[in-house]
Amino acid sequence: MSRALNRMTVRKVASLSEPGRHADGGGLYLRITPAGAKSWVFMTASAGKRAEIGLGSESAVSLATARKLASDMREAVATGADPRAIVAPKPAVAAPELITFGAFAETYISSVEAGWRNDLHRKQWRSSLRDHAAALTTKPIKDIGTEDVLAVLQPIWLTKSETASRVRGRIEKILAAAKARGLRPLDAANPAQWKGHLDVLLPRRFKLTRGHHEALPWQDAPAFMVKLRKREALAARALEFTILTAARSGETLGTTWGEIDLDRKLWTIPAHRMKAGAEHVVPLSEATVTLLQGLKPEAPAAAGLVFAVGGAARSNMAMAMLLRRMDYGVTTHGMRSTFRDWAGDATEFPRELIEQALAHMISNKAERTYRRGTAIERRRTLMEEWAKYLGGPTD
Repeated sequence: MSRALNRMTVRKVASLSEPGRHADGGGLYLRITPAGAKSWVFMTASAGKRAEIGLGSESAVSLATARKLASDMREAVATGADPRAIVAPKPAVAAPELITFGAFAETYISSVEAGWRNDLHRKQWRSSLRDHAAALTTKPIKDIGTEDVLAVLQPIWLTKSETASRVRGRIEKILAAAKARGLRPLDAANPAQWKGHLDVLLPRRFKLTRGHHEALPWQDAPAFMVKLRKREALAARALEFTILTAARSGETLGTTWGEIDLDRKLWTIPAHRMKAGAEHVVPLSEATVTLLQGLKPEAPAAAGLVFAVGGAARSNMAMAMLLRRMDYGVTTHGMRSTFRDWAGDATEFPRELIEQALAHMISNKAERTYRRGTAIERRRTLMEEWAKYLGGPTD
């Protein structure tokens, strides 16, 4: 009695040439066309009709594989499943999207920037990462480790201390947000974390002589201004304006023509651009007005930036790099300390007036009266004296 299954052998499969279907048993057949092409088929009944399901050519599917497929199909028929599903092509599973640091950083910034005070802060976040963390941009965010962060920070850690600290903090926030979104392992430490991590891997930086910002001695300010005014770059005019007004660099770089009233000689900085979140009015000295008149276009747009290049805001690094090229080991922000020291040491202006000129918060109720009435005109006198002092000796 012949076997119901496995009737063929490999040799017989190779030797068969007669066109038609040749049974191996259990519904498995070797089908040979009149042209001699061989393929495996599985015969079954569907809705009372015989159905033929192709399993592949004999040259691609071995006898053993064809028998395994036929066995699986018989099991499918017995359980009421569709035997065609055994050989149906599996739907392609898309590979998980590889999210890079650069892509997620932009997503993160876009999601939180509405809560930031001004456009300049947004630009600084993006520009600092672009200029100093470019090595991370194309790396999968899940794979970024301590060595990657160190490679970004070490080249600027001692030479651009403030920038390096900001870049580190921004990388840390981005990686923390990625972890919260499930893009980094939940049990993984943040490779940009400072305390207990990078603070033991990066070299110690010596503290600056005046808190966080190196200041130019006020006695040297006039000679410095002579050198600065010989430079024609827009960054030099921005720095000159910053010094004359005792402003912060971000306040200067975000200045629009709509904030400037040359007739009344006032610069009104809206609350959303101020560190303290309150509007600040700066009386402009004659020297500052002259500087602005030299920069003013024929018909400036109110929203146009005073210190823009091609319509785009300058980076706060422009003034820092200028100071470095001038071979001065001071910071732009340190110039506010220079003004404060001059006003306190070389003039009789009251402390509260000087603090108001610096847009510092005044907690004492009596001192806050300097915000009103004649305070602006009193500060105008202060700023005019400062500008005259900076006129200084000439070479």
